[in-house]
Amino acid sequence: MTSNRLLNLFTAAFLLFMFTPLLLMVVSSFNDVSPPSVTDWRGFTFKWYEFFWMPVEELRADPVLRALDRDRFIGCFGNSLWVMAVVVPVSLLLGLAGAVMLTRWQSRANGLLWWVLLSPMLAPGIVLGLSALVFWGRMGVDAGLFTIIAAQVTFVAGYPMLILMARLQRQPVELEEAALDLGASPLRVFFRITLPFLAPALASAAVIAGLASLENYNTTMFAKGGACTLATEIGAMARNPNGHPPVINAVGTVIIVLTVALSVAHALLKRREAA
Repeated sequence: MTSNRLLNLFTAAFLLFMFTPLLLMVVSSFNDVSPPSVTDWRGFTFKWYEFFWMPVEELRADPVLRALDRDRFIGCFGNSLWVMAVVVPVSLLLGLAGAVMLTRWQSRANGLLWWVLLSPMLAPGIVLGLSALVFWGRMGVDAGLFTIIAAQVTFVAGYPMLILMARLQRQPVELEEAALDLGASPLRVFFRITLPFLAPALASAAVIAGLASLENYNTTMFAKGGACTLATEIGAMARNPNGHPPVINAVGTVIIVLTVALSVAHALLKRREAA
């Protein structure tokens, strides 16, 4: 067996291992049985998707769906969007500041500063969540959406910083130096040269930061207090001793479809720009 064939077999096995559970989740989201199953097929249905807008009468008539709190689930999803709407811009600002400092400020302390800024990404989510809960509790702030935002920003900001650093390291410093020599202020150089150059990286960093905020469970779970988000509510539903409802599979399928659609659209736009 040649090395290329062995590598192809390993790649195929890896992809099969990674994507088979997702495929089974998608298939089971159309099966009229709870808990979800692909072996015990009871009929094709869309009701796990229609759960979010079906009439109350139909909802109460279904033995599985009537046990779920639709208003709470939708409210938790709204909380996730609200948290994400705050975490993303704050993380972009902090990540941009850190990236500019580490790439433009030459000092012996850069190595130490690098590890300080990246340490929240390496710390366990439980530690970050409990730290935010204890700190803000001592400050008289009750646990809720604010503590979730504060806890998430501590590690989410690291993703934009790494992305923006990679972009800044490819920018010719001579452009900024030439603008400064011609009399432009540092602030004007930043807004007219550096920021436009960082625009694609900022867009990518915003998407990654938003996804990191939306799907985060560990940190959010320990910082949320009595609040909830989409991730924590799905986690609570998944811990049902009788098995989780297929509504979770439907939500996961929608997320997969949106992710694939956005990825394909991005690839097509890149191909059109290159043509």
